[in-house]
Amino acid sequence: MIAEAGLALLWFAAALAVLQLFASAMALKGGDGSAEMTGLVRPAAIMQGPLVALSFAMLIWLFIRTDLSVLLVATNSHSAKPFIYKLAGTWGNHEGSMLLWVTVMALSGSFVGLFERRLPERTMIATLAAQAFVSLGFYAFLLFSSNPFERLDPPVAEGNGLNPLLQDIGLAFHPPTLYVGYVGLSVAFSFAVGALLTREVGPAFARAMRPWVLGSWIFLTVGITAGSYWAYYELGWGGWWFWDPVENASLMPWLAATALLHSASVLASRDALRIWTLMLGVVAFSMSMVGTFLVRSGILTSVHAFAVDPERGSFILVLLAIYIGGALALFGARASTVSEGKQFSLVSREAGLVFNNIALTAILGIVLLGTLYPLLTEAFDTKVSVGPPYFNPVSAIFAFPMIVVMMVGPLLRWRGDSLARIGKRLIAPVVLTLAVLAGTAVLAPGIGVMATLGLCLSVGLAIASVLPLLGRDLRRTPLATWGMVLGHFGLAVALFGMASESAFSTERLVAARPGDAVEVGPWQMRLRSIEPVAGPNWTALEATIEARYQGGRLVTLHPQSRTFTQPPQTTNESALSTRWNGQLYAVVGEKGEDGRWQLRLWWKPFVPLIWIGGLIVALGGALALVGRVLGDIRRALQRRRIAMRREDNPLPRPLSGPAA
Repeated sequence: MIAEAGLALLWFAAALAVLQLFASAMALKGGDGSAEMTGLVRPAAIMQGPLVALSFAMLIWLFIRTDLSVLLVATNSHSAKPFIYKLAGTWGNHEGSMLLWVTVMALSGSFVGLFERRLPERTMIATLAAQAFVSLGFYAFLLFSSNPFERLDPPVAEGNGLNPLLQDIGLAFHPPTLYVGYVGLSVAFSFAVGALLTREVGPAFARAMRPWVLGSWIFLTVGITAGSYWAYYELGWGGWWFWDPVENASLMPWLAATALLHSASVLASRDALRIWTLMLGVVAFSMSMVGTFLVRSGILTSVHAFAVDPERGSFILVLLAIYIGGALALFGARASTVSEGKQFSLVSREAGLVFNNIALTAILGIVLLGTLYPLLTEAFDTKVSVGPPYFNPVSAIFAFPMIVVMMVGPLLRWRGDSLARIGKRLIAPVVLTLAVLAGTAVLAPGIGVMATLGLCLSVGLAIASVLPLLGRDLRRTPLATWGMVLGHFGLAVALFGMASESAFSTERLVAARPGDAVEVGPWQMRLRSIEPVAGPNWTALEATIEARYQGGRLVTLHPQSRTFTQPPQTTNESALSTRWNGQLYAVVGEKGEDGRWQLRLWWKPFVPLIWIGGLIVALGGALALVGRVLGDIRRALQRRRIAMRREDNPLPRPLSGPAA
C-alpha cells in the first residue's frame, strides 16, 4: 500500500495546486468573495510541500526495501546493491528524479507562502498563482506520463540494477544540488511573472526575489562543481569538462542566474535595472526548462540522460512552450509599462554590472547555439560535432573582458565615479598581471594565447578581489561584502586551475608488464602487479602502481577495471594522487595479446584548484545569503519593536471642543 499512498498524496497535492491557481485568479479579479479566495491561497501553497515530501519519502522507502512489485524499483535497483546506492538510486532515474524536482518545487512554494511578507499582497497572490501554474504542469507530467509508483504484476524475482557509472557517491550529491538550483529559479520566475501581472516592480520585489536567486545560484555552483569532479574521476577520460550537451544544460541556468543575481542586487539597493531583472528572471528558468527537455526528451544519448521516450520529451516541450512562450509574451506586453528606474553614469558600479550581464548573456547564447545546432542538423540527417574548438575561443571573447571589468567594478561607487579615483588601487593587480604575462612569455612560450590570458587574469583578479576590503574595519564589514570578495577570489582560483591544466598537463599512453618503469612529467612510476579483487556487487582487476614525485616518497595507486553483472558493464575506476601543485591520474585498460597492460597516465598541475575555486565561490554566495537573511530578520525585529513601543505609548490625542 505504500506505493498507492505515495500516488494518492501526489493527487492531493495536484488538487491543492488547482485550488491555489483558482483562488489566486478569483482574488486578483476582485469582486464579491475575493477576500475569502485570498485567504485560501497561502494555505493551499503551504500544504503541498509536506504532501509531496511524504510521497517522495515513500518512494525512498520502496527503494531501500527493494520492493520489486514497483516497476521503477525493479528497473533501477537490485537487492545486492549497497545501501547508499539504493538511497541515491531513488533519483538516479527519470521518474524518481522528476519526483525529486516536484518535491523541491512544492517545498519552495510552501516556504514562499509561509514566510514571504515583504511584497504587496496583490503581487504575492500573483506570484503564488504563477507558481501554482508551473507546478500543475509538472504534477500532470508525473501523474500521466511518468508515474513513479506504477506497479509491476507479477513482481520480478530480481531487479535490473543501477547503471554502474552512477554507482558512485557523486550520485548522492550532484543531482539533488542541481535540482534545488533549477527549481529555485522557478520561484524567481514566479516572482517575475507576478510583478509583470501587477506592474509592481521595485526594490521590494527584488528583495523578495534575491534570496531565492542567491540560494539557487549557490546550489547550482555546488552541483556543477561536484558533477565536474565526478565525471573527471569516474569516466576515466582525464578531463574535467567535455562540453557535453547535458553539462551545458546545467551551465546555461548558472550563467543566467549569475546575471540575474547581480541585477536583482542592483534593483534591491539602487532601484535600477528593472527590465533587466524581469527579463533575466524569465530567461533563467527558461534555461532550466531547456535543460530538462534535453535530458528527458530522448534526443540525447548521454551518461547523464535519463529518458529515451519521445512522448515524454513532447510533454516537456509543450510545457516549455506554454511557460516560456507565455512569460515572454507577457514580458513583451508589459515591459513598456515598467519604468527603467534610476539612472547611472557610464563609469559606475551599475555600468560594470550591466557590462558583465551583457557578457554573461552572450556566453549563454554561445553555449545554447553550440548545444542545439548539432541536434538541429541531425534532424536533417547531417551530423555535426561542436566541441572545445568552438566553445572555448568564442566564449573567451566575452569571458576575458568580463574578468577585467570584475577587477575594476567592485571598486567603483554607485551612480557615478571616475577611474582616476581608483587608479592607485589598481596598480598592484595590473603590475602582477603584466609580470605573469612576461614570465609566461619567457618560461612557457608555447602554451597558447588562451592559457596565457587565463593565468595572467586569474592572478590579477585574485589580487583585485580583496581590494574592496582595504580601509575597512573587517569586523564590521557586512557578510555580503565578504561573500562578494570570496566569490570573485574563488573564480580567480578556478580560472588559474583551468589555465594550468590546459597549459601544463602531460599525458602518457603506454603498454607495460609488471615490473616495467614509466615516467610521466616529474613522476617516476612502476607497475608492480595486476590482481583480481571483489566488491559488494562487482569484480575487478586492480593494478598496483608505485610512484615517486622527483624521486621523493613512495605513493601507491590502485586503478581498477571493474565488471558489474547487474546490469552487465565494465567501467574504469581511476586512481588519483593529489599534491599541493597538481594531481597524478592513472587508469588501467585491457591486457594485450603480448601480455602487456594498457596504462593511461596524466600529470595535471594545479587541476584541483578548479574544484576548490568552485567551492570557494559557493561559500562566498552562502556568506552573502546568510548576511542578507540576518539583515532581513534584524530589520523585521526592529520594525516589530517600534510597533510595540507605539502600542505601549500611544500619542496623546489633541483636545477638542470648549475645553480646548
